[in-house]
Amino acid sequence: MSIPKITDSHCHLDFPDFAEELPQVVSRAVEAGVHRMVTICTRLRLLPQVQAIAEAHAPVFFAAGTHPMSAADEPMATFDELVKLAEHPKFVGIGETGLDYHYTAESAQVQKDSLRIHCAAAAATGLPLIIHARAADDDMARILAEEHANAAFSCVMHCFSSSSELAKAALDLGFYLSMSGISAFPRSQDIRDIFASAPVERVLVETDAPYLAPPPFRGKRNEPSYVVNTAKVGAEVFGLSYDDFAVQTEANFERLFTKAKFA
Repeated sequence: MSIPKITDSHCHLDFPDFAEELPQVVSRAVEAGVHRMVTICTRLRLLPQVQAIAEAHAPVFFAAGTHPMSAADEPMATFDELVKLAEHPKFVGIGETGLDYHYTAESAQVQKDSLRIHCAAAAATGLPLIIHARAADDDMARILAEEHANAAFSCVMHCFSSSSELAKAALDLGFYLSMSGISAFPRSQDIRDIFASAPVERVLVETDAPYLAPPPFRGKRNEPSYVVNTAKVGAEVFGLSYDDFAVQTEANFERLFTKAKFA
């Protein structure tokens, strides 16, 4: 009996947590049925390392942008810089970018400026925008709506754990919501309820590894193979078998990350 294929749509394989055993981490993911992983560069000066990982491992693709928590500490990414990245055959998304007022509210204006640049690059390249949102729901909904009206783009709300209002705003724009290990935590019923009310055709799964390991690995280093555990919870949320949920999220991923489908 074959293992259903599934994709970890968001991880950070360049982080030091994986330095000693990256080939084994990728191998374990493939053995679990995770045949694709998108590793995310959060600071453009680290792009060479991230790109090298994608080039060295066939199942790995990459995306890049400036994380909102480091937007004030890094050089502002330019539109031209982000668009140029899209020339690489394994570069499949713009970001992660977004707004984080929980830890870095003092840099709110810089974050907003950076977010708008990333939105424009996503529209220009046709690649999906990858959004990090924390404690900034109103500004996030407003800016995404404004930029999408200016020049349409596709988008995933990565590691979604915000309000039902932001979920609705994103879904109304045609965007996707991504389930992380947070969705599998016992106390995250409110997040599961938000996903349950969303169209299953607009849901992705991810690890955000090395963070947010789902049960039974909570508290340990997360890795792409564990996306299966989150997807099993997702299947329960939507009343599907794991196999059917895996097939659905694969179709969703390929609809959004079209470049990864044909790479």
